[in-house]
Amino acid sequence: MAGMSAFLDEGTWFRDTGLPILITIAVAAVVSLVLRQVVKRFRERLEAAPSASEAGGIQRAATLAHALSATVTVLVWTIAVFIALGYLDVNLAPLIAGAGIAGVALGFGAQSIVKDSLSGFFILLENQFGVGDTVEVRTTADPVLGRIEWFTLRATALRAYDGTLHMVPNGNIQVVSNKSRGWARAIVDTRFAYGQDPEQVRGLIDELFAELGQDPQLQEWVKDGPVVLGVETTSDTGVVIRAVAETLPSKRFNVERLLRERITQRLAERGIQAPQPPPVAPRSPEAG
Repeated sequence: MAGMSAFLDEGTWFRDTGLPILITIAVAAVVSLVLRQVVKRFRERLEAAPSASEAGGIQRAATLAHALSATVTVLVWTIAVFIALGYLDVNLAPLIAGAGIAGVALGFGAQSIVKDSLSGFFILLENQFGVGDTVEVRTTADPVLGRIEWFTLRATALRAYDGTLHMVPNGNIQVVSNKSRGWARAIVDTRFAYGQDPEQVRGLIDELFAELGQDPQLQEWVKDGPVVLGVETTSDTGVVIRAVAETLPSKRFNVERLLRERITQRLAERGIQAPQPPPVAPRSPEAG
């Protein structure tokens, strides 16, 4: 022990420089380990969130955890390196100035990547959409409607209904309309000719909806309704009556097709006439 004390008291390089550098490296390693555990806990909480689908939640959690872990690791070890260089009496001013110039140059060259990554980070953090969701994305170019197949910090892939796969940089996304969260509204407009009693038509549709309320398939798809709102508008050929129903987001179009089919069939059975196109006046021979 006496020898060790004498060694440390002599003002050697190890005591003044080497030991602080080793302590800095040890502290950086411990901080990195602790922060990785924090990020791991954060990932586990995201994966356990009930609001996201299993596949989407896992991918979202993995992407966010990877981004946070990489950012924290780079930040901690960058600080540790600068502290170590300070103990070695390295002049940090030229190094910092050079890093600043390089950072500015890199920022100009990669600003779109930085913008995409930041946008993607907040999309994932706020859980704006997930894998499997049907969304309409308004971009700096044209709106894109499709199903989310995968996403990263930089880009989002949407599969359109015609099979086209759209790759959208996250920085170009301006508005996201998620059609797979909460509920959707099925809207069905029924047209019938003038001369028919609107109250009679409404009564027939209400009667049909009462029967459809016992349909197991429709009960599974519909959260509320369907109900008849009444006459929506009129046109040159007839009257339009509107019915609505709150549905599961993925079943909106199925419900609309089913209601149109059943309403058309019921009105035809009860003799309700469909609107007829206006007659076309015959052209005179002089008109050529």
